[in-house]
Amino acid sequence: MQQHMQLVTKVSPLVLGLIAAVMPTSAQPFTFTTIDPPGSTFTFPFGINPQGDIVGHYAVGSAVHGFLLKEGTYTAIDVPGAAATLARRISPQGDIVGIYSAGGANHGFLLHEGVFTAIDFPGAMATFAFGINPQGDIVGWYIDGGGVNHGFLLSSGGLTSIDFPGATLTRAFGINPRGDIAGFYVLGGVTHGFLLRKGVFTTIDPPGSTSTLVLGINPQGDVVGNYVGGGVSHGFVLDHQGTFTNVDPPGATSAAATGINPGGDIVGFYATGGVTHGFLAQR
Repeated sequence: MQQHMQLVTKVSPLVLGLIAAVMPTSAQPFTFTTIDPPGSTFTFPFGINPQGDIVGHYAVGSAVHGFLLKEGTYTAIDVPGAAATLARRISPQGDIVGIYSAGGANHGFLLHEGVFTAIDFPGAMATFAFGINPQGDIVGWYIDGGGVNHGFLLSSGGLTSIDFPGATLTRAFGINPRGDIAGFYVLGGVTHGFLLRKGVFTTIDPPGSTSTLVLGINPQGDVVGNYVGGGVSHGFVLDHQGTFTNVDPPGATSAAATGINPGGDIVGFYATGGVTHGFLAQR
């Protein structure tokens, strides 16, 4: 893969107007469905496409597998020869990106029409593919030789680094059809979410949050993720009109929303009774 290095330097003002105007609401306008592949000991759904197909990973004992949940049927996803496989997103066409471990290293992958292709940022110690849009653009993050985390965009065969200016860590997690990229960064020891649109970063911090992870984005620009407030970890959705809503399954002691499709269906995971389950949240 050809490498194109670019430092994105534009930063919007610390934009909290989208979120500060609407304080978090604990009211749950969602119906929750638990997602647990048979025999799993923990489950992490991460992506959902317009058709409602869901991908993620689960464990059975010490073995970690990716999965596709389509029309009520679970299918395991395992890169040949990998010690572990984690599926992260699925496009409308059914292409899947994710991560696999082999030979003591982590690599990104694209699964297209049954064929796996490795994604490795040149010179990186590890590469993690996390998002794909209908055009086939892929985002994720990599660890350089000095141990620093950078986001990346793979588009038309070219790789571009994504770094929030001044951040000690940048990770990209989702990309929509417009090319908007969502993720998070660390600056001054604090973790913030971000939206990168047309070269401009916007910071996303829910009111009262001490740590924010933006983990997914849909075509409308709605984003989902996780934040810590009052010592409790919550899932959240911030829609493109600025409305912020918690996404916490009943009885959860912690939660994270990881993916959202054009219809507003949300996937994620939650903990209860010491066990981690996946969930689907629908309005």
